Amino acid sequence: MSSLSVLVTLVLLSAWLGTAWWQVRKPLPRGLHLCGPWHEARDPVLLLDETWLDTAGRRQCRQQIFDEWLALIGQARRRVVIDIFQFGVLADEACHRPIASELCQTLLLRKAEVPALDVLVITDPINTCYGDQLPAHLAALRQAGIQVVVTDLRPGRDPNPTWTALWRLAFQWFGTPPPRGGWLPNPLGPGRVTLRCYLSVLNLNANHRKVLVVDRGEEWLAVVGSANADDGSSAYRDTALRLRGPAVLDLLHSELAIAAFSGGSPLPTPSPPTSPFLGIPRLRVLTEGAIRDALLVLIDQARDDECLDINALYLAHRRVIRALCRAHARGVTVRLLLDPNVSHFGRRSPGLPNRPVARELHAAGLAIRWSAVPDIHAHSKVLLRHGGARPAALLVGSANYTRRSLDDYNFEAAVHLVAGHDHPVIRRARESFSRYWHNRDGERHSHPYTAFDDATRWRYWRYRLMEASGWCLF
Repeated sequence: MSSLSVLVTLVLLSAWLGTAWWQVRKPLPRGLHLCGPWHEARDPVLLLDETWLDTAGRRQCRQQIFDEWLALIGQARRRVVIDIFQFGVLADEACHRPIASELCQTLLLRKAEVPALDVLVITDPINTCYGDQLPAHLAALRQAGIQVVVTDLRPGRDPNPTWTALWRLAFQWFGTPPPRGGWLPNPLGPGRVTLRCYLSVLNLNANHRKVLVVDRGEEWLAVVGSANADDGSSAYRDTALRLRGPAVLDLLHSELAIAAFSGGSPLPTPSPPTSPFLGIPRLRVLTEGAIRDALLVLIDQARDDECLDINALYLAHRRVIRALCRAHARGVTVRLLLDPNVSHFGRRSPGLPNRPVARELHAAGLAIRWSAVPDIHAHSKVLLRHGGARPAALLVGSANYTRRSLDDYNFEAAVHLVAGHDHPVIRRARESFSRYWHNRDGERHSHPYTAFDDATRWRYWRYRLMEASGWCLF
């Protein structure tokens, strides 16, 4: 190899490594990694979507989250802001509810009733196949004068740096053509896409938030949770918290910042108060890595007379796993209700990451059960700390317990509530987890650990490599 070839190779390698290093560590734009101040919790409401098997093995469900979304949108007069990861992408024939169409029609109807209503829909590029398609429902919203902003993920950090560094250096500069389809099969649904869609999918990053903000009279309300506006996932078990008051303004400013760096038009918004409220009940808004920080504090500060109840679609983050083991060793009662990870985005999965993680935690003595409803994800991301003399704490939101969701890669949103044990939200969170854990009232929600105790050493190290490298869907 000539000296010139060596020099060129070293320059390209240095550019690749330098880009990978910087894009993992660079400062985040305004609006991300928000740790909001504490505010008084004004009548928060816990919303549950539940699917279970009855005594005859038939699938049954109760849903509240999008019923609340539609009702709140239907009374808004000044503003509606939605930030949603999946918006009708994975529709299938077995879905429980055409929620994407319901949401779209509600937005169109309210905009027609109140033409001055500012409506902003922020969504992830997955819903346009990374620029190759414009779904009919998003086109209809734009035609009606509703601002639809597809998130620009480039200002964020890269969870899959070995690939995304190459993408940033070589492929992002070609631009995205107008939505016109392509010649390759769509990896995300029907239709055809271009090669650029495949190259973008491999970045494995997302605006993963599930947020609604609306006005109601002179106040602001929000719903923050784990539910997507997606037909194919409309029967999943999900959890959300409705909140009102100044904490909603913290969230709204974060959402408008995402819209701004993604090319959206600015919307004037009042500033939230900054003086923290230290009474009970109180809550605060958290996003991105601030969710991880609060999660670890809740686990690490749990006492031996308290209980940690966790619902998780994915549990893979090594710091969280070690913190749970330490809590158990201190005498904290830890109960983990996990999804068995039978599939990822509609494709079969060997149970990663939850089954190898569960075997590790089960060996350490932690109590584990699995979601019992076939083809329905236990999609919630909830931690409840209760028992003992202190007030209880609840963490509800969109972030999976993984490196990608908790370490400032995906865009995520959550609410942290501290309240007395007799508070309606805490009581309902405690009661619902107990019902899932013990299969009460003739409802089968969970299986014992042995039902999916099939992890191997190869699967364990495969999960560890995927989690550490970013080459994974969790």
